[in-house]
Amino acid sequence: MTQIIKSTDLMTVVITTYNRPDALQLVLDGCFAQTDRNFEIVIADDGSGAPTRDMIEHMALRAPVPVTHVWQADEGFRAAASRNKGIARARGQYVIFLDGDCVPQRDFIARHRALAAPRTVVTGSRILLGQKLTEAALARRLPIYQLSAGFWWRQRAAGQINKLLPLFTRVPDIAQRRVKGFVWRGIKTCNLAAWRSDLEAINGFDETFTGWGHEDADLVVRLHNAGVARKNGFYATEVLHLWHPHEARDREKQNQDRVIARLAQGTTRAERGLHQAEHVLEPNQPADVIDTPSLVEQ
Repeated sequence: MTQIIKSTDLMTVVITTYNRPDALQLVLDGCFAQTDRNFEIVIADDGSGAPTRDMIEHMALRAPVPVTHVWQADEGFRAAASRNKGIARARGQYVIFLDGDCVPQRDFIARHRALAAPRTVVTGSRILLGQKLTEAALARRLPIYQLSAGFWWRQRAAGQINKLLPLFTRVPDIAQRRVKGFVWRGIKTCNLAAWRSDLEAINGFDETFTGWGHEDADLVVRLHNAGVARKNGFYATEVLHLWHPHEARDREKQNQDRVIARLAQGTTRAERGLHQAEHVLEPNQPADVIDTPSLVEQ
Protein backbone atom coordinates (compact mmCIF):
# COMPACT_ATOMS: atom_id res chain seq x y z
CA MET A 1 0.00 0.00 0.00
CA THR A 2 1.31 3.47 -0.89
CA GLN A 3 1.46 5.53 2.28
CA ILE A 4 0.02 8.79 1.06
CA ILE A 5 -2.90 10.54 2.72
CA LYS A 6 -5.07 12.58 0.39
CA SER A 7 -7.48 15.25 1.56
CA THR A 8 -10.41 12.93 0.88
CA ASP A 9 -9.00 9.82 2.60
CA LEU A 10 -10.69 8.66 5.79
CA MET A 11 -8.57 8.71 8.92
CA THR A 12 -9.45 7.17 12.28
CA VAL A 13 -9.24 8.88 15.67
CA VAL A 14 -9.06 6.35 18.52
CA ILE A 15 -10.08 8.02 21.79
CA THR A 16 -9.36 6.16 25.03
CA THR A 17 -11.62 6.78 28.02
CA TYR A 18 -12.42 5.49 31.47
CA ASN A 19 -15.29 6.81 33.65
CA ARG A 20 -14.87 10.47 32.83
CA PRO A 21 -17.86 11.29 30.64
CA ASP A 22 -17.72 15.06 31.26
CA ALA A 23 -14.16 15.25 29.94
CA LEU A 24 -14.94 12.94 27.02
CA GLN A 25 -17.89 15.14 26.11
CA LEU A 26 -15.57 18.15 25.76
CA VAL A 27 -13.19 16.08 23.64
CA LEU A 28 -16.04 15.02 21.35
CA ASP A 29 -17.20 18.64 21.09
CA GLY A 30 -13.71 19.50 19.85
CA CYS A 31 -13.73 16.60 17.40
CA PHE A 32 -17.12 17.58 16.02
CA ALA A 33 -15.84 21.13 15.42
CA GLN A 34 -12.89 20.08 13.23
CA THR A 35 -12.22 21.93 9.99
CA ASP A 36 -11.28 18.59 8.36
CA ARG A 37 -14.11 16.10 8.69
CA ASN A 38 -12.76 13.19 6.68
CA PHE A 39 -12.30 11.04 9.77
CA GLU A 40 -14.16 8.64 12.00
CA ILE A 41 -14.10 8.30 15.78
CA VAL A 42 -13.59 5.02 17.62
CA ILE A 43 -14.02 5.38 21.38
CA ALA A 44 -11.87 2.75 23.10
CA ASP A 45 -13.49 2.33 26.50
CA ASP A 46 -11.49 0.63 29.27
CA GLY A 47 -14.54 -0.46 31.28
CA SER A 48 -16.56 2.71 31.95
CA GLY A 49 -20.02 2.52 33.46
CA ALA A 50 -23.43 3.50 32.13
CA PRO A 51 -22.98 7.32 32.34
CA THR A 52 -20.25 7.16 29.70
CA ARG A 53 -22.30 4.90 27.44
CA ASP A 54 -25.37 7.14 27.78
CA MET A 55 -23.38 10.28 27.00
CA ILE A 56 -21.85 8.71 23.90
CA GLU A 57 -25.26 7.56 22.69
CA HIS A 58 -26.58 11.11 23.10
CA MET A 59 -23.58 12.72 21.40
CA ALA A 60 -23.66 10.24 18.52
CA LEU A 61 -27.12 11.47 17.55
CA ARG A 62 -25.63 14.78 16.36
CA ALA A 63 -22.19 13.58 15.31
CA PRO A 64 -21.00 15.01 11.95
CA VAL A 65 -18.63 12.03 11.57
CA PRO A 66 -19.06 8.29 12.19
CA VAL A 67 -18.77 7.25 15.86
CA THR A 68 -18.07 3.74 17.17
CA HIS A 69 -17.91 2.81 20.86
CA VAL A 70 -16.00 -0.34 21.81
CA TRP A 71 -15.97 -1.48 25.44
CA GLN A 72 -13.99 -3.95 27.52
CA ALA A 73 -14.55 -5.13 31.08
CA ASP A 74 -13.00 -3.11 33.91
CA GLU A 75 -10.08 -5.27 35.01
CA GLY A 76 -7.65 -2.54 35.99
CA PHE A 77 -5.56 -0.25 33.77
CA ARG A 78 -5.59 -1.95 30.35
CA ALA A 79 -4.96 0.92 27.98
CA ALA A 80 -2.95 -1.24 25.57
CA ALA A 81 -5.78 -3.73 25.12
CA SER A 82 -8.30 -0.92 24.77
CA ARG A 83 -6.27 0.80 22.05
CA ASN A 84 -5.81 -2.50 20.20
CA LYS A 85 -9.58 -2.90 20.14
CA GLY A 86 -9.77 0.58 18.68
CA ILE A 87 -7.22 -0.24 15.97
CA ALA A 88 -9.11 -3.42 15.13
CA ARG A 89 -12.31 -1.44 14.53
CA ALA A 90 -10.61 1.36 12.56
CA ARG A 91 -11.50 1.77 8.89
CA GLY A 92 -8.92 4.45 8.14
CA GLN A 93 -5.41 3.60 6.94
CA TYR A 94 -3.98 6.29 9.24
CA VAL A 95 -4.75 6.21 12.97
CA ILE A 96 -4.56 9.15 15.39
CA PHE A 97 -4.60 8.32 19.11
CA LEU A 98 -6.20 10.82 21.46
CA ASP A 99 -7.02 10.54 25.16
CA GLY A 100 -10.48 11.22 26.53
CA ASP A 101 -9.20 14.21 28.50
CA CYS A 102 -7.31 15.91 25.65
CA VAL A 103 -9.43 18.44 23.77
CA PRO A 104 -8.27 18.99 20.17
CA GLN A 105 -8.08 22.42 18.58
CA ARG A 106 -10.20 22.89 15.46
CA ASP A 107 -7.33 22.22 13.04
CA PHE A 108 -6.04 19.12 14.87
CA ILE A 109 -7.07 16.63 12.16
CA ALA A 110 -5.94 18.93 9.35
CA ARG A 111 -2.51 19.36 10.94
CA HIS A 112 -2.03 15.65 11.48
CA ARG A 113 -3.03 15.04 7.88
CA ALA A 114 -0.45 17.59 6.73
CA LEU A 115 2.32 15.96 8.79
CA ALA A 116 1.60 12.37 7.70
CA ALA A 117 4.52 10.84 5.82
CA PRO A 118 5.37 7.29 4.66
CA ARG A 119 6.72 4.97 7.35
CA THR A 120 6.60 7.74 9.96
CA VAL A 121 5.00 8.08 13.38
CA VAL A 122 4.06 11.58 14.58
CA THR A 123 4.30 12.25 18.31
CA GLY A 124 2.10 15.20 19.12
CA SER A 125 2.25 17.77 21.87
CA ARG A 126 -0.05 19.09 24.60
CA ILE A 127 -0.86 22.17 26.64
CA LEU A 128 -1.55 21.41 30.31
CA LEU A 129 -4.57 23.05 31.92
CA GLY A 130 -4.71 23.77 35.64
CA GLN A 131 -7.26 22.39 38.06
CA LYS A 132 -9.30 25.61 38.36
CA LEU A 133 -9.61 26.08 34.60
CA THR A 134 -10.40 22.40 34.07
CA GLU A 135 -13.17 22.45 36.66
CA ALA A 136 -14.69 25.58 35.09
CA ALA A 137 -14.46 24.10 31.59
CA LEU A 138 -16.20 20.90 32.68
CA ALA A 139 -18.88 22.64 34.75
CA ARG A 140 -19.77 25.12 31.99
CA ARG A 141 -18.87 22.91 29.02
CA LEU A 142 -16.65 25.65 27.67
CA PRO A 143 -15.68 25.36 23.98
CA ILE A 144 -12.01 25.70 24.90
CA TYR A 145 -10.97 24.58 21.41
CA GLN A 146 -12.06 27.94 20.00
CA LEU A 147 -11.80 30.59 22.74
CA SER A 148 -10.18 33.96 22.13
CA ALA A 149 -6.55 34.97 22.52
CA GLY A 150 -7.59 37.29 25.35
CA PHE A 151 -9.06 34.38 27.29
CA TRP A 152 -5.84 32.39 26.96
CA TRP A 153 -3.62 35.32 27.88
CA ARG A 154 -5.62 35.66 31.11
CA GLN A 155 -5.28 31.93 31.83
CA ARG A 156 -1.53 32.10 31.28
CA ALA A 157 -1.26 35.07 33.63
CA ALA A 158 -3.24 33.12 36.23
CA GLY A 159 -0.97 30.08 35.86
CA GLN A 160 -3.76 27.92 34.45
CA ILE A 161 -1.88 26.82 31.32
CA ASN A 162 1.78 25.89 31.02
CA LYS A 163 2.44 27.50 27.63
CA LEU A 164 0.76 29.96 25.32
CA LEU A 165 2.62 30.37 22.03
CA PRO A 166 1.69 26.94 20.57
CA LEU A 167 -1.98 27.95 20.73
CA PHE A 168 -1.45 30.60 18.07
CA THR A 169 1.65 29.53 16.14
CA ARG A 170 1.66 26.92 13.40
CA VAL A 171 4.99 25.65 12.11
CA PRO A 172 4.98 23.76 8.77
CA ASP A 173 6.55 20.38 8.10
CA ILE A 174 10.16 21.49 8.48
CA ALA A 175 13.22 19.27 8.66
CA GLN A 176 13.64 20.03 12.38
CA ARG A 177 10.57 17.90 13.09
CA ARG A 178 12.54 14.75 12.26
CA VAL A 179 13.82 12.87 15.31
CA LYS A 180 17.19 11.16 14.93
CA GLY A 181 17.46 7.81 16.68
CA PHE A 182 15.23 6.89 19.58
CA VAL A 183 14.41 9.77 21.93
CA TRP A 184 12.24 9.12 24.97
CA ARG A 185 11.10 12.70 25.44
CA GLY A 186 7.77 13.68 23.93
CA ILE A 187 6.23 10.21 23.53
CA LYS A 188 2.59 10.33 24.62
CA THR A 189 -0.27 8.32 23.17
CA CYS A 190 -2.63 11.06 24.29
CA ASN A 191 -1.61 12.55 20.91
CA LEU A 192 0.15 10.22 18.49
CA ALA A 193 -0.43 9.17 14.87
CA ALA A 194 0.77 6.19 12.86
CA TRP A 195 -0.10 4.18 9.78
CA ARG A 196 -2.31 1.21 10.48
CA SER A 197 -0.03 -0.99 8.37
CA ASP A 198 2.95 -0.07 10.58
CA LEU A 199 0.92 -0.78 13.73
CA GLU A 200 -0.11 -4.16 12.34
CA ALA A 201 3.48 -5.01 11.41
CA ILE A 202 4.62 -4.65 15.04
CA ASN A 203 1.49 -6.34 16.44
CA GLY A 204 0.07 -3.15 17.94
CA PHE A 205 0.29 -2.24 21.61
CA ASP A 206 1.71 -4.87 23.94
CA GLU A 207 -0.98 -6.01 26.34
CA THR A 208 1.55 -7.65 28.67
CA PHE A 209 2.30 -4.14 29.98
CA THR A 210 0.21 -3.80 33.13
CA GLY A 211 -0.45 -0.74 35.26
CA TRP A 212 0.29 2.84 34.26
CA GLY A 213 3.35 3.71 32.29
CA HIS A 214 5.38 3.41 29.10
CA GLU A 215 3.24 1.14 26.95
CA ASP A 216 3.32 4.16 24.63
CA ALA A 217 7.15 4.34 24.68
CA ASP A 218 7.21 0.59 24.02
CA LEU A 219 5.11 1.10 20.90
CA VAL A 220 7.44 3.83 19.61
CA VAL A 221 10.56 1.77 20.45
CA ARG A 222 9.27 -1.17 18.42
CA LEU A 223 8.28 1.11 15.53
CA HIS A 224 11.80 2.57 15.68
CA ASN A 225 13.35 -0.92 15.69
CA ALA A 226 11.19 -1.78 12.67
CA GLY A 227 12.60 1.16 10.71
CA VAL A 228 9.72 3.60 11.15
CA ALA A 229 10.86 7.23 11.33
CA ARG A 230 9.52 9.78 13.79
CA LYS A 231 8.41 13.40 13.63
CA ASN A 232 7.53 15.80 16.43
CA GLY A 233 4.13 17.45 16.10
CA PHE A 234 5.06 20.53 18.16
CA TYR A 235 3.55 23.88 17.13
CA ALA A 236 0.95 22.12 15.02
CA THR A 237 -0.98 19.40 16.81
CA GLU A 238 -1.21 20.65 20.42
CA VAL A 239 -4.16 19.37 22.41
CA LEU A 240 -5.62 20.92 25.57
CA HIS A 241 -4.97 18.40 28.34
CA LEU A 242 -7.51 18.67 31.16
CA TRP A 243 -6.16 18.43 34.70
CA HIS A 244 -6.58 15.19 36.62
CA PRO A 245 -4.90 13.52 39.63
CA HIS A 246 -1.97 11.26 38.78
CA GLU A 247 -2.58 7.56 38.27
CA ALA A 248 -0.87 5.09 40.58
CA ARG A 249 2.62 4.54 39.18
CA ASP A 250 3.81 1.47 41.03
CA ARG A 251 4.65 -0.34 37.76
CA GLU A 252 6.43 2.57 36.06
CA LYS A 253 10.02 1.45 36.78
CA GLN A 254 9.44 -2.15 35.67
CA ASN A 255 7.75 -0.98 32.47
CA GLN A 256 10.53 1.49 31.74
CA ASP A 257 13.16 -1.22 32.18
CA ARG A 258 11.33 -3.41 29.66
CA VAL A 259 11.32 -0.62 27.09
CA ILE A 260 15.05 -0.02 27.55
CA ALA A 261 15.73 -3.74 27.11
CA ARG A 262 13.63 -3.90 23.94
CA LEU A 263 15.50 -0.97 22.45
CA ALA A 264 18.79 -2.78 23.05
CA GLN A 265 17.46 -6.11 21.75
CA GLY A 266 15.86 -4.68 18.60
CA THR A 267 12.41 -6.06 19.49
CA THR A 268 9.70 -5.20 16.99
CA ARG A 269 6.64 -7.31 17.81
CA ALA A 270 4.39 -7.17 20.86
CA GLU A 271 4.22 -10.36 22.91
CA ARG A 272 0.45 -10.10 23.05
CA GLY A 273 -1.09 -7.62 20.69
CA LEU A 274 -3.35 -7.22 17.70
CA HIS A 275 -2.79 -10.71 16.31
CA GLN A 276 -2.79 -12.79 19.50
CA ALA A 277 -5.65 -11.16 21.37
CA GLU A 278 -9.25 -11.45 20.30
CA HIS A 279 -10.31 -7.85 19.84
CA VAL A 280 -14.01 -8.36 19.85
CA LEU A 281 -16.84 -7.21 22.07
CA GLU A 282 -17.06 -8.58 25.56
CA PRO A 283 -19.90 -11.10 25.93
CA ASN A 284 -23.34 -9.70 26.75
CA GLN A 285 -22.38 -6.11 25.93
CA PRO A 286 -24.25 -5.37 22.69
CA ALA A 287 -25.57 -2.02 23.97
CA ASP A 288 -22.06 -0.73 24.48
CA VAL A 289 -21.26 -0.58 20.79
CA ILE A 290 -22.63 2.35 18.87
CA ASP A 291 -22.04 2.54 15.14
CA THR A 292 -23.34 5.71 13.53
CA PRO A 293 -23.10 6.79 9.90
CA SER A 294 -21.86 10.31 9.27
CA LEU A 295 -24.62 12.91 9.37
CA VAL A 296 -22.69 15.12 6.97
CA GLU A 297 -22.06 14.24 3.33
CA GLN A 298 -18.33 13.89 2.79
